[in-house]
Amino acid sequence: MTAFLEEHAAQVEQAAARIRDHVCRTPALTTDLDQSIRLKPECFQVTGSFKPRGAFNAVLSLVARGERPRGVIAVSSGNHAQAVALAASSVGIPALILIPEDANPAKVAATRALGAEVIQEGINFANREDRLREVMAERGYTLVHPFDDWDVIHGQGTAARELLEDAPDLEVIAAPVGGGGLLSGSAISAKHHRGSIKVVGVEPVVADDAYRSWQSHSIQTLATSPTTLADGVRTTHIGERNFAVMIEEGLVDEIVTVSEEEIANAVAVAWSRLHLALEPTGALTLSAYLSGKLPQGRAGLMLSGGNANLQTVSTILGK
Repeated sequence: MTAFLEEHAAQVEQAAARIRDHVCRTPALTTDLDQSIRLKPECFQVTGSFKPRGAFNAVLSLVARGERPRGVIAVSSGNHAQAVALAASSVGIPALILIPEDANPAKVAATRALGAEVIQEGINFANREDRLREVMAERGYTLVHPFDDWDVIHGQGTAARELLEDAPDLEVIAAPVGGGGLLSGSAISAKHHRGSIKVVGVEPVVADDAYRSWQSHSIQTLATSPTTLADGVRTTHIGERNFAVMIEEGLVDEIVTVSEEEIANAVAVAWSRLHLALEPTGALTLSAYLSGKLPQGRAGLMLSGGNANLQTVSTILGK
């Protein structure tokens, strides 16, 4: 086991202890789809996605280091926004979130309800990083990055850590990949648990920057933000820290892609057969399983969230 893996696995352990009182320990579910698979339904997590794991670890770590900021700031399509809003409010720090104008309205409303200030006007995927820098300079707030931050990565890794405590004999761990926070954290926990576990990332065919990065061993960037049902993975490239974990250190064994039709089918199966209210991003690993794209063996599927656009789900279920 490398020093890199030992160091970061220890940080995941510390994150688990740090956030324990602030997040839910979600179950490892069996399913009649296949008795050999386990589902990790982060749709049951506070705010409805895995994101509070990383957000709480980042915010609580800032405070523990004596770096109590004037406020925290983030860019997000919705789930990270809610998580940062909740984490900041728990320690009495203001939160400001930049959310693209075309984001899921329910996620925007939930972010505001958790006490965050939201800026949407004029924000899109093309300009949000520039606007972020401008607002950070104006307010003096501290960034909580949605994926390219070690505290966030270590926090996200607690989900796979829990799954492997509950199902230690898993041979495959699959996680969705957008910027790479959940997949990187999952890879650290999985490979520390047992080096032979296969770690697989799943992303839409139309958002295949991680797949291309994995193939080329260099960070590949999409020209524009992709249009996909899985709105939680509309990032145009993975982060540098995530690249280090996934590709430079070789902790991710494979990245597979799924079509929009396969994603929609997984959402339908989740809602109608598994009785899990998953959003399309949360159904990515289920999509890869149903379409036969995961390696053989006992598999753990990270179901990342359930903050679905109900109009989208209604359209899928009505077909």
